[in-house]
Amino acid sequence: MLGRIDERLTLDEIHRFSNGPVRLADHIHWDVLRLWAEIQNGLRIAAGNDDNSLAGIGVDTWGVDFGLLDASDHLIGNPYHYRDARTNGMIEAASEIVPLEEIYNQTGIQFMQLNTLFQLFAMRHANDPALQSAKTFLTMPDLLNFWLTSSKANEFTDATTTQCYNPREKRWAFELLAALDIPQHIFGQIVQPGTMLEKLRASVAEDASCERIPVIAVGSHDTASAVAAVPADGNDFIYISSGTWSLIGIESRKPIINADSLRYNLTNEGGVCDTIRFLKNIMGMWLLQECRRQWAKAGKNYSYDDLTNLAAQTPALKSFIYVGDDRFLAPDGMVERIQTFCRETNQPVPQTHAEVVRCILESLALEYRWSTEKLSELSGKALPVIHIIGGGSRNRLLNQFTADVTGCKVIAGPVEATAIGNVLLQAIGLRHLSSLEEGRELVLHSFDVTSYEPQPSAAWEEAYSRYLAVRK
Repeated sequence: MLGRIDERLTLDEIHRFSNGPVRLADHIHWDVLRLWAEIQNGLRIAAGNDDNSLAGIGVDTWGVDFGLLDASDHLIGNPYHYRDARTNGMIEAASEIVPLEEIYNQTGIQFMQLNTLFQLFAMRHANDPALQSAKTFLTMPDLLNFWLTSSKANEFTDATTTQCYNPREKRWAFELLAALDIPQHIFGQIVQPGTMLEKLRASVAEDASCERIPVIAVGSHDTASAVAAVPADGNDFIYISSGTWSLIGIESRKPIINADSLRYNLTNEGGVCDTIRFLKNIMGMWLLQECRRQWAKAGKNYSYDDLTNLAAQTPALKSFIYVGDDRFLAPDGMVERIQTFCRETNQPVPQTHAEVVRCILESLALEYRWSTEKLSELSGKALPVIHIIGGGSRNRLLNQFTADVTGCKVIAGPVEATAIGNVLLQAIGLRHLSSLEEGRELVLHSFDVTSYEPQPSAAWEEAYSRYLAVRK
């Protein structure tokens, strides 16, 4: 994405490429070398399309996954995909060494088996030689920044997703790592979003036919960049970064780590400009993506608009799934898993494609309701507005469901929030913008948003009671 800032912020899509898991034997990996090749292609195209020299480059990716470098700074093996099954049972195994309460007290991160901590513990548990020979730990955006610049730094927002970071002490959780026999020397310097790393390696610049452009550590966890782009006025709002995952939360100046946040399994991840993203990770459009992929394999190709239109025409509030159930984490067979959940919880089993989609969208909205209640309770704030950003903000049906069941005004957009936030942090780091507030005002004047007023009903209240019964 090529961003430009003058009176408005504009984005041009320069180069788009797929990114999915690669199965090799019994494991799932990322094809990181192909991603690196595509990044170089995109840089080459951007440099060739722009009339002026590029001011900066920023990389953001998903969280938790990582690469390990050896003593010669070579990547050790193919990075694993967070949906790989090697972490099955690792939360329970780790808790036999360090109680879950203590892990949470040190990190403030919700428990998900895909977290970096449990990936590293799985490697230690298996005596993986890659961990034994590793000298440097780099999350995925850190790894790409290293290949761009030769700078080996751990950017703050992505480091916090690992469950290896102590947000109270503002450092790696070395005591926890030591207790789990995870090597501490591999974790490096943590840098803040907006930090200028180095300029492009000469070889990369030569291959891309561009200058040695500065590379800035943005909010390199994609949600951190997305939240930076929320066109909010003030601080009393909830955001939902809606994509493969739905991340619903608030901005906080300090981590919120207590018995209730542990009980609700809420998380404290790093934000930009000295903030904490206090949030809940929810399995989001992944559920719909997997059903759509399954139906396409069977010869029925739907657009997302097709699926939403089908759902809008089918009866409401019949059956729900708990979207946080671990059975929905892995790919393949999603339709059958949804049906099995409904059968096991004595609900009507969705049969048609429309019923399955409606079940997913209503369940997501009901889980948003649960999360908004907990965020308000733990922050002590009334939170009357929900900003939905990212690709999922285009789903008008889900947006209205969310407004209706939560009683909050929903403001949807912008869609490309992650890229926008990336550009904002580059501009702040390069001193083209003075603050995040100035950046958010720029977003508000640059992109259209859509508002949804709540239409609460007794039907939604009754549905929420039923949802809480199956959520257990």
